[in-house]
Amino acid sequence: MNKATASRDQLILEEVLRTGSVSVEELATSLVVSSATIRRDLTDLEQQGLLRRVRGGAVPIESIHSDLFLQDSLFKEAMREHQAEKRRIALAAAELVQDGDTIALASSTTVALLARSLRHRKKISVVTNNMNVALELSQRKGISVLVAGGYLRGNRFSIVGPATLDTIRSIKVDKAFFGMSGIDPVRGFTAKNEDEAVVNRAMIGQAKMTVAIGDHSKFGTVARILVCPPEEVDLLITDTGADEAAVARFEEMGTRVWQV
Repeated sequence: MNKATASRDQLILEEVLRTGSVSVEELATSLVVSSATIRRDLTDLEQQGLLRRVRGGAVPIESIHSDLFLQDSLFKEAMREHQAEKRRIALAAAELVQDGDTIALASSTTVALLARSLRHRKKISVVTNNMNVALELSQRKGISVLVAGGYLRGNRFSIVGPATLDTIRSIKVDKAFFGMSGIDPVRGFTAKNEDEAVVNRAMIGQAKMTVAIGDHSKFGTVARILVCPPEEVDLLITDTGADEAAVARFEEMGTRVWQV
């Protein structure tokens, strides 16, 4: 594969993940190549397990096991909320992951989309306490997954408890990614569930870099459990709908903010 093809494949994958579907004609126009070239690219990417061909275009490939696992779950319901924003945030977060990294992925819907965006990374080690994340990555070549054992939280599919913490605290990671219920520059990053908040704090404590990912709807909300104060987060990735005053306050306090 030449460099031009490799670069085009990357752009196609990013567009599929960002929008949820792409058409042959739109890709041909934006990438300034023929429709026949795009069809060949999509066929190659499908054969690599990186997307799924549909009539006239392509859509992201989803784990069959994951979809079965998530049927009629609260996690799947939450995944549908602000889906376009979550896809953009997940893609931006995935760009931070380098080949060879060891990363921690906490339990959240946006983090699950981040996991889906890691298909083209190589030699990645992932520790997670979310079954959906684990299933999403289970068939990916070049990605090893360690699931932190413990108690399964109903249809949220997160794993919590002392055994979970023991596993997480035994591994140093390059980057930790976590979601949240509330984002506030004064009260920090908060969660509704204490057990999950404790796991997230453990991941943060093991990381060289901590990345919070959450859409604009989380701003102005303060949930009952503190995950961490703003100063413990190196980077917050959110969307362009986030409250500008709050974004400015985070940056004044030393937390970088990406709006995508």
